[in-house]
Amino acid sequence: MKIIVDAFGGDNAPLEIIKGAMLAVDEYGVDIVFTGNRDKIINCAEQNGIELKKTEIVDTNVIITMSDDPKSVLKEKADSSMGAGFRLLNDGAGDAFVSAGNTGAVTVGATLITKRIKGVKRPCIASVMPSADKPFLLMDCGANSECRAEFLYQFGLMGSLYMKNILKVQNPRVALANNGTEETKGTPEVKEAYALMKNADYNFVGNIEGRQIPFGDADVVVADGFTGNLILKTYEGVAKVLMNGIKNVFKKNILTKLCAAGVMGGINEMKNQFDYKEYGGAVMLGVRKPVIKAHGSADARTFKNAIKQAVWFVNYGLIDEIEKAFKKENE
Repeated sequence: MKIIVDAFGGDNAPLEIIKGAMLAVDEYGVDIVFTGNRDKIINCAEQNGIELKKTEIVDTNVIITMSDDPKSVLKEKADSSMGAGFRLLNDGAGDAFVSAGNTGAVTVGATLITKRIKGVKRPCIASVMPSADKPFLLMDCGANSECRAEFLYQFGLMGSLYMKNILKVQNPRVALANNGTEETKGTPEVKEAYALMKNADYNFVGNIEGRQIPFGDADVVVADGFTGNLILKTYEGVAKVLMNGIKNVFKKNILTKLCAAGVMGGINEMKNQFDYKEYGGAVMLGVRKPVIKAHGSADARTFKNAIKQAVWFVNYGLIDEIEKAFKKENE
């Protein structure tokens, strides 16, 4: 399997991207195609004692920054490391594309270069999130700030297929993020989406409030991109605050430090359970080839796990399953 990697996307590029990609080579046996400045990639690897194994480099000197217009990937910066990655993916030079770069540019590239699966109204960003019970899928996490009801209905379908095929959940519970559980709550779009989703072939379980989400009351949580991104960022922030708070409690004095020794194993288990780095990033659902958006602040481990998402995507044939489902819907 060959994974195309944007070597200059993200806050910690290219070092952490290169390190993460080489970890993925060792763990998953994939081949890597880096896009970006060849000399800088080779020099970075040499200076940090990294052996570039099973690696090709497609040379380009242009970079899309976090502040660039997302549409620049189409014209002004079509020859960037990200733009080159999308072109290679389209040309069949790799099986999946992974970037930690500008989220808007990844969304534009996936939608307008890779293009949508027939029947999909809007592709979306879907993130695997931890809960007190088991992981769940949150979508959309930022690709579509405003969504019509039919978009939300389709997100539920694609999310259900992801959970069935990738995380092997037999009958995924799909819920609609709302400010109350009653069918009459929410914006007109959300109420209309509820009416569509309750008649869907997938297992729609109704509305879900924000406080229910961390308890794992649904396997797929559907929201517009504005709401979903707020949930995602709040979730990550609260987890950090809680872990820092627990750490500070045990550092107060000698007695609390002794207590920490007895419970540290359990605390570490909880920390690992709620660690967003375990899944590395988000998947673009609804496009014709696998595109993974890694966290912008990804370190080597996080980026390696983003590549793991790409490997799952290819191995489990998720795009074929989505295409079949939408063909059935269209019929």
